Amino acid sequence: MCRRTVAASALLAVTALLPAAIPAAAVPAGGHLTDAGAARGSGKGAALQKDLDGIVAEGAPSAIAEVRDGDRVWRVGSGVADHRGGRQAEAGDRFRAGSVTKTFVATVVLQLVGEGRIGLDDPVGRHLPGLVPDGDDGMPVTVRQLLNHTSGIPNYTDALRRGHDPIRRLQHSHYTPRELVGIALKEPRLFNPGQPRKWAYSNTNYVILAMLIEKTSGRALDHEIARRIVHPLHLTGTTVPTTPHLSGRHLNGYELLPGEHAPVDFTDFSPTAFWGPGNIASTTADLNRFYRALSDGKLLPSYLWEEMRAFRGTDRGSDRMYGLGLESRAAYCPGEKPVWGHTGSVPGYSTFSFSSADGRRQITLAVNTSLTMPEKANDAALKLFGTSLCAKQRFE
Repeated sequence: MCRRTVAASALLAVTALLPAAIPAAAVPAGGHLTDAGAARGSGKGAALQKDLDGIVAEGAPSAIAEVRDGDRVWRVGSGVADHRGGRQAEAGDRFRAGSVTKTFVATVVLQLVGEGRIGLDDPVGRHLPGLVPDGDDGMPVTVRQLLNHTSGIPNYTDALRRGHDPIRRLQHSHYTPRELVGIALKEPRLFNPGQPRKWAYSNTNYVILAMLIEKTSGRALDHEIARRIVHPLHLTGTTVPTTPHLSGRHLNGYELLPGEHAPVDFTDFSPTAFWGPGNIASTTADLNRFYRALSDGKLLPSYLWEEMRAFRGTDRGSDRMYGLGLESRAAYCPGEKPVWGHTGSVPGYSTFSFSSADGRRQITLAVNTSLTMPEKANDAALKLFGTSLCAKQRFE
C-alpha cells in the first residue's frame, strides 16, 4: 500500500497505484499572494501564504489555494508549477481535481431525479439493463446505493493497481466505461446491495452513474456537466477533458516513482482511466464557487440538497461520513459542526475542496503531487485546511 496522501487521508482517493511510497523531491518555496487584500499585507493573507509555503518546504512541488469567508477572498500560490520551465504556481492555475468529480456527477444525477427522469431508489437495471447483477439475496442495486457507496460493487481501481508499473501503464491506457465496470465485476462482491451497516468506497459506482447520466440525458457526460453546472455558474476553468492533454495554464502533476531520481510528469493522462469518478479539471475559484452554489440552493431544490447531505457512517472512522457524492468530516474542526465537500487524488494531483457547515466559508487547496506526497507536507496541508476553514481557528 502507498502512504496515505493529503487527499486520501482526508477520506477518499480515486486510486492508489504505487506499491510503496517514495518521498517527493523538495523544491524551494517562494510563493506569492494573488489577492489584492492579501497583497496589502492583511493578517489572513500573510498567514495563508506562510502555511502554503510550509507545504512546499516539506517537499511538495507546489501548492495553490483559495479561501472564501463570506464576501472576502484570499488566493495564494507557492512553489514551482513546471519543473522544466521553472514557472511559479499561481492560484488560478488549473489542475486535475480527482474525486471532487463525484460531487459534480451526483449533482447532475439529483437534477435528473428532480426532473422525474429517474428515481433515487430505482433499480439500476431499469435504466441500464444487464449492466450489474443483483445481490446474492436477489436485491437489485439502486441509484441511491451507487451515490452513497452502499452497492457492494467492487472498486475497479483496486484491480488496476496490480502488476508492474501501474501508474505509467494506466497513464497511456484506454478503457470504455463498460470495460471498467467489467473489470470490477470480476472481483468478489463486497456485500449485498444496501446490506445494513455496510459501506465501501468504489469508483465503479460513479462510472455507472456517469453511464446513467448519458443514457437518461442522451448527451455525453462532459456536455451534460457543462450544460447543467459549468455554464450556469460561469466556471471558466472547469472542463471534463476528453483527451490526455490538460489545456490552459495549469500545474504539472508529479510523482517520484521507485527507481527514479527525479519526479515523473503525469500531467497528460488517459481521459478514460477515471471517467466518471475522477476526470474533471478545474481551478480553486471554480470549485469554491461550485460548492457555495450547492449550499445556496442554486443547483438543487431543498429536498434533494437534504438528500445529498444524508450522511452515513463509513469504514474510515467515526468522524468520516458520506452522503450522496459528498464527504463530511468532524475531525477538521473539533467542537464545531462537521465540514462537508470532497477530496480528490489522481496521479500527480491532490485536492481538498470543503465548506463550513453553514456554507459561509470555503477552501480549495490543490497540490501537484499525490501518491508520493511526503508525510510532513501532508501534515502542513492539514494544518492549512483546519485554520482556514474552522470558525475557532481561522486567522484574521
